[in-house]
Amino acid sequence: MTRRNNDQNENSNTEEVANPGRRSFLGATATVGALGVTGGTGTALMMGGSGDAKAAEGAQSTHVPLGELDDYYGFWSGGHSGEVRVFGVPSMREIMRIPVFNYCSATGWGMTNESKRIMGDSNKYTNGDAHHPHLSFTDGSHDGRYLYINDKAHSRVARIRLDIFKTDAMVTIPNIQAVHGLRLQKAPKTGYVFANGEFPIPQPNDGRDMENTDKYWTLWTAVDGEKMEVAWQVMVDGNLDNMDADYTGKYAAATCYNSEKATSLAGMQRAERDWVVVFNIERIEKAVENGDYTTIGDSDVPVVDGRKGSDVTRYVPIPKNPHGCNTSTDGKYFICAGKLSPTASMVDISKLDDLFADKLDDPRDVIAGEPELGLGPLHTTYDGRGNAYTTLFIDSQIVKWNMEKAVRHYNGEDVDYIVQKLDVHYQPGHNHATLAESKDADGKWLFSLNKFSKDRFLPVGPLHPENDQMIDISGEEMKLVHDTPTFAEPHDTVIVTRDMINTKQVWERDDPFFAETAKMAKEDGITLESDDKVIRDGNKVRVYMTSVAPNFGITEFKVKSGDEVTVVITNLDSVADVTHGFCMIGHGAAMEISPQQTSSITFTAGSPGVYWYYCNWFCHALHMEMSGRMLVEPADA
Repeated sequence: MTRRNNDQNENSNTEEVANPGRRSFLGATATVGALGVTGGTGTALMMGGSGDAKAAEGAQSTHVPLGELDDYYGFWSGGHSGEVRVFGVPSMREIMRIPVFNYCSATGWGMTNESKRIMGDSNKYTNGDAHHPHLSFTDGSHDGRYLYINDKAHSRVARIRLDIFKTDAMVTIPNIQAVHGLRLQKAPKTGYVFANGEFPIPQPNDGRDMENTDKYWTLWTAVDGEKMEVAWQVMVDGNLDNMDADYTGKYAAATCYNSEKATSLAGMQRAERDWVVVFNIERIEKAVENGDYTTIGDSDVPVVDGRKGSDVTRYVPIPKNPHGCNTSTDGKYFICAGKLSPTASMVDISKLDDLFADKLDDPRDVIAGEPELGLGPLHTTYDGRGNAYTTLFIDSQIVKWNMEKAVRHYNGEDVDYIVQKLDVHYQPGHNHATLAESKDADGKWLFSLNKFSKDRFLPVGPLHPENDQMIDISGEEMKLVHDTPTFAEPHDTVIVTRDMINTKQVWERDDPFFAETAKMAKEDGITLESDDKVIRDGNKVRVYMTSVAPNFGITEFKVKSGDEVTVVITNLDSVADVTHGFCMIGHGAAMEISPQQTSSITFTAGSPGVYWYYCNWFCHALHMEMSGRMLVEPADA
């Protein structure tokens, strides 16, 4: 059997097992991943690629006519930018960017007083590494309330309110370094947000035991999704990677690599098996309730011991340096991809009660299937029709396979479980199908988030974009229909129908987002909706003003050099889309003020002189005239 190779630098068909062009993409890394690996199950493969993208007859249309709306919201992590990007699906029009762990000169995120309060002490970091966006649940269905996302760079978890598309809460996780995997409790409601600590560190990490890796540990964390406070943590063996939760609220599972406790690449690959750690949430809560925990360093968060042999966890051996962990939408399996093994391990969730009751002879008795899929399996998504779709990083493919047939094959039946393999361009990481993190997966669209885009787009220098490819999965065959260039490694995505999200078109005046600013105004005797007033308090100056297109309520105020100046603006316009801005020239101060919103920003007045401020969001035919002056006098004047 042959497979069609669509790499522009390769012209001949090759045997599937050889495939030298694709596997040379990563050079030595591909060789490491391929050690001891055989490919496929001998099933006839239906291939796609660049040619198929041009001629995908019968595929769903991605076209959304002018004036019409997309069927889905797609929330993409912004990767190294630290933001969340919002796309319409299927058009793949970028609708909005939501700043989270980054500074944003357009909205003032990271500079306004409101955003600084939300970011807390972590506002000192100017970068983020946003990984996994996930929407809140009620009874296994997305409820459209919140989107949660993690920052691997600084161990943070943030929450975005989906009625206003703004980050409204953020927490830094203690006792860990790097939140990698993030998932939510699916039922009965998103109570916990679970966060994987990836890199083991000495506990406490205060300078002792730095050379003794035997005393390195990492922690699995539960954040209260409503209070946005850390509820408890569980100490574990190994480096936690990705995770997911079941549909009952009872169990969660996380893949773990580096069971060797090594600090080098070679050492982290010695073992043929690592494990998936299964967490019993009820037992953990009971341990906390009973006081069966410790605390670490300056943190008062309860830490339960979940290392091997603990009553609250079970360690299930699986091959090798596992990566993705995804719950099937029928609630039956945690599917864990092997990464350095060609297999995915199907953990039967119905057997976990027996596993924790010690009724099984071997922890691997919970493995219902272990299909061989191809080289470099990373992440799995679902169509709701019994099929799973797994990314093959080294093979640059998406493999569609049938879960029930994979279980039958594992039990000895001679049955093919691979349905199709589709070439993608290139090196796919996460993939995600519409509604496929919930019980409502509809099997319409799938996205392959590819790390490389070699030759797919106009050249832009040595730094290339990534390539998110859109695939029609509504029929029996996957059909590649669209390439979307993306910047700075969007790591993951979640896609829901548009009727699940209900947004405000203008702010409500009592919104808690600016409650602290309103409290400050009340203490100053200010009515935000009507007062234009400057209050001087020593070297602190608070400037309260309203705005109505195209006017600021105050067009001139005086301060002294070195004064701490706080500008508070309330946008009195009530028409949707009439957003104002405030930008003080030469002071690094800019912010958005949408209809009925109050925003504030604090800066230090510079050297004596005249400084203009202006509206930096186009709002009116006389927008250019919407400006004012700050007159800075010498400090000793």
